[in-house]
Amino acid sequence: MTKRQIIRTDSDNIDFHSLVSLLDQGLRITDGEDFSFFTQFNKLDAIKNVVVIYEDEIPVGCGAIKKYDETTAEVKRMFVKEDYRGKGIAKEVLSELERWAKELGYSDCILETGNMLTNAIKLYQSSGYERIPNYGQYIGVAVSVCMKKKI
Repeated sequence: MTKRQIIRTDSDNIDFHSLVSLLDQGLRITDGEDFSFFTQFNKLDAIKNVVVIYEDEIPVGCGAIKKYDETTAEVKRMFVKEDYRGKGIAKEVLSELERWAKELGYSDCILETGNMLTNAIKLYQSSGYERIPNYGQYIGVAVSVCMKKKI
């Protein structure tokens, strides 16, 4: 039987770094020439709230939240290893991030994803996120899809 464990940690976690490295490898391909633009908004040093999920003690997925404003947390760095997709892991990570955001006093979560990442968009929509006008640094970025959920 598969044993799944989810932990709350921060951006110093080595497993989080290895998962984000895999995420960035994939995004380098998906985003192409836009990759360097998005990289500037995905620095790990300011992230204090990270979730890593393990399956049989192997780190298989991650996500993070960071403060956007007084009432809003931004979901960042969502990723599940390819071999583990389709098992509900991303939904579990997202739910844990939303619980944590609520505990920290936030009432909303926002996020940005790429318009080519159709599975991610489906995940967020099925989790109650709705598309909103692009916010902050994503205003005017045609390949960005921004979403929001009241938690």
